[in-house]
Amino acid sequence: MEVVGGIMTVLMAPAFEELMWPSLGGQVCDFIEAFLVHGPGDLRGEPARLDEEKRALIYRMYEVFPAEHPQAGRRRFKRCCLSLRKGTAKTELAAWLAAVELHPEGPVRCDGFDAGGQPVGVGVLDPYVPMVAYTEEQSDELAYGALRVILGYSLADDFDIGIERIMRRGGDGKAVSLAGAPEARDGARTTFQVFDETHRMNTPRLKAAHRTMLANVPKRFLADAWSLEITTAPAPGEGSIAEDTMEYARQVAAGTIQDSRLFYFHRQASDDHDLNTPEGVRAAVLEASGPTAAWSDIDGIAEQWRDPTADKTFLERVWLNRVVRASERAFDMDVWRKLADPGFEVPEGEVIVLGFDGGRWHDATALVGTHVLTGFQWVLGLWERPTEVDLVNWEVPADQVDEAVAEAFRKWDVWRMYCDPPYWESTVSVWAGRYGAERVVEWWTNRNKQMAYAIKAFNSAVQSEELIHSGDPDYARHVGNAVRKELRLRDEDGQPLWTIYKERPDSPFKIDAAMAGILSWEARNDAITAGVGQRRQSVYEERGLVYG
Repeated sequence: MEVVGGIMTVLMAPAFEELMWPSLGGQVCDFIEAFLVHGPGDLRGEPARLDEEKRALIYRMYEVFPAEHPQAGRRRFKRCCLSLRKGTAKTELAAWLAAVELHPEGPVRCDGFDAGGQPVGVGVLDPYVPMVAYTEEQSDELAYGALRVILGYSLADDFDIGIERIMRRGGDGKAVSLAGAPEARDGARTTFQVFDETHRMNTPRLKAAHRTMLANVPKRFLADAWSLEITTAPAPGEGSIAEDTMEYARQVAAGTIQDSRLFYFHRQASDDHDLNTPEGVRAAVLEASGPTAAWSDIDGIAEQWRDPTADKTFLERVWLNRVVRASERAFDMDVWRKLADPGFEVPEGEVIVLGFDGGRWHDATALVGTHVLTGFQWVLGLWERPTEVDLVNWEVPADQVDEAVAEAFRKWDVWRMYCDPPYWESTVSVWAGRYGAERVVEWWTNRNKQMAYAIKAFNSAVQSEELIHSGDPDYARHVGNAVRKELRLRDEDGQPLWTIYKERPDSPFKIDAAMAGILSWEARNDAITAGVGQRRQSVYEERGLVYG
């Protein structure tokens, strides 16, 4: 790992580390500036111009093994990730690279070396360039949309440009827009692929697609395929692809994982700046901007910190590219991760409580248990739309949900099960008849005051580390997705109450397991109040006995 100021670069390669690596990057830069234009924005249609940092990044990403190496001429890096602040035209950069990769004469692969030992660049035979956005409505606004504009203004005669695909005139290569959830086959012929705004990609469907498409890269051996991820700093704990890639890069740099084919570049403002002063904010923005400061409204960006209502953590993440918790998120995921105890299992016959929440067709459905004695939570069932099933035709498998509930009642002593009933009214009634109406209780989450107090208790348990959990990544994802919404209500101490909700009604970032966990914790609190399932020792003393 190389760290200079606010820049973190991971460049891991076992051999030739002291050499100046040969690169096709100079030829790629020349092609961009000779033939391409700027995409959507103030410079739309103007000739493309690369700043020093983007030129250097292109050079590094197109390094090849030297002539004396066993893999002479092949790409040094198969997976690249650029983490840059908002407004640095990184999406445009991805689109420029896609344009060069797609063009028949794009100098993107090595066809031998000249007399000076420099690689000779040629185009890819039958290129396939999938470009992935996190939602369908964003697909035309991100890298693929920029590519359409760029080629439309520059090399339109060489391509048949469509809404969802761009093809070479000869039909021997194309770029495609893959919105939200590409299938496994979509990346099977990949020669170059782009994942744009990976800090927003945290759904199981997108993460599964990302894994599959990375695995597809070696299939086009002769084409020397590779992947590019573009992102702003991720919010910790949200389980995004960007967060996973950053952690992967850290482990590569630390030597925990061996991967000589990864290039990772992250620029952020260092911790030396005092963000409580205008001068400190401005200096931080300048450092995070790098060469883009020359054409950025630095003073306009810095001015946002003066607004007393501004979300400072959001500004810090998007403009300084720092990994900080998004303040609009309801729960502190750094603390949440520390509460994981994956080795603990609740013994059969112990007193537990359950929380149940979910939809039937569009949302997920979750069943979360809590051990009354220790405060340990785990997911007994989470049903989300599988990646290969169309949203319109999918429904939560009610028989599986029923079996999970039945198994919980068979295995443990369930004191209460709090259920949010919408879409499950008849099923909840069946459970109440089967297990007892005093044990299966409707608990409506649309009651703002009651829900706010339940959330307050859950959040307090997280902050005080009274709650522990199994470390389930899907549970963490749902908790991390929960967005905080202030209510016009205050508690007995005059503090504002708040509830949680999804980012937007149709958001793919589900929170159903978080809701089920809150209901389960509320049931545990009620059990303790009733004196159920507790021994004389305190929870912490009991944990010491339980964990030994």
